[in-house]
Amino acid sequence: MSDQVLLRVPAIEIRQGRNRTLYSFAVDGKMLPEFTTVSRIRRAEEGDIFGYQRPEVLSHIAEIRRYIESNDPMIPNALVVAFDRRVQFKPFEDSEFNTGYSRAGLLVIPVRKDAPEEDMPGWIVDGQQRAAAIREAAVKSFPICMVGFIANNDQEQREQFILVNSTKPLPKSLIYELLPETHAALPALLQRRRFPAELLARLNRDADSPLRFMIETATNPFGAPPQGIIKDNSILKMLENSLSDGLLYRFRVSGTDDDPEIMLPIIKRFWTAISEVFKDIWGLPPRRSRLTHGAGVVSLGFLMDAIGDRYRKGTIPTVEQFQENLEPLRPICRWTEGYWEFGPGLQRKWNEVQNTPKDIQLLANYLLVQYRELVWNRYAKAASSTSLV
Repeated sequence: MSDQVLLRVPAIEIRQGRNRTLYSFAVDGKMLPEFTTVSRIRRAEEGDIFGYQRPEVLSHIAEIRRYIESNDPMIPNALVVAFDRRVQFKPFEDSEFNTGYSRAGLLVIPVRKDAPEEDMPGWIVDGQQRAAAIREAAVKSFPICMVGFIANNDQEQREQFILVNSTKPLPKSLIYELLPETHAALPALLQRRRFPAELLARLNRDADSPLRFMIETATNPFGAPPQGIIKDNSILKMLENSLSDGLLYRFRVSGTDDDPEIMLPIIKRFWTAISEVFKDIWGLPPRRSRLTHGAGVVSLGFLMDAIGDRYRKGTIPTVEQFQENLEPLRPICRWTEGYWEFGPGLQRKWNEVQNTPKDIQLLANYLLVQYRELVWNRYAKAASSTSLV
């Protein structure tokens, strides 16, 4: 093992707000692998999430590399790196370099060439592709602008990663999977999706969930076992609809006080019933079944809410009660073959139903009307007859 050396680079310390401190500096990009790493998102066997970066995009890296190897390249955008507390800032004593919000000095970074990735003092938060391109480029050196901050823990790194990348073309799936692991204030849209994203994560990994490993996410992509076949955005829409004015809304507390342990049994019971009523096609991918397609998932969420309305004065429906309410609809569903009979002159082949607002509304309305005719009215009449006897 080689001895540790200290890399000292000129830097400017910049104070933002009350508690934020940034460090602006430049370094030879070829040295980045000696003190930074990329923490790619993954899950441990027990389901905890680690890391926060997206996998390298090889075509993008190759494009940047070719540019770096050209005659007169320039990359003005700074890479963002999160340091641990081993990195220190030593300010210059000369007051001429100081302002009310910044001061000049040296950033001292411990470097050990043979250190394992998990022992690096820096993690790249933004600029993964550029760093990889510089690493592979056929050039002796390539100085690059850097902005660093010292993070207290992994959670703070994830929060900054989301905030830095939320306005860029970053895969939504990656952001949704990271949301439950963060607690900082976020933009309004992401803030609203944090709790639904937490429910989604639990549905995808809880041992008693009928949707376990069936939801396609950054750590559970389509095509690799266990295989995610239902788009995470479809599940999020289904949950958000119910949380805003459906069955799950009845169990909301307020804001961040929502309790997943109250709502998860409801969702699990409903989708367990779905898996039983349609067990002959359960688990088929969307191209073979509209049951796991976005239109089907969101529409079934509205049906879950409608069934919940029947039990508004009682307890939450059991799996058996959900099945009892769903079974009469099975003959009229065309998830994998045939034609949906949406109305006079309005037939639609099973795989012509698309994940669009118009088609979702069409399918949801059809299922709700059929539910009211085949189930709700029948039970209402039976209850009325009983009360007259």
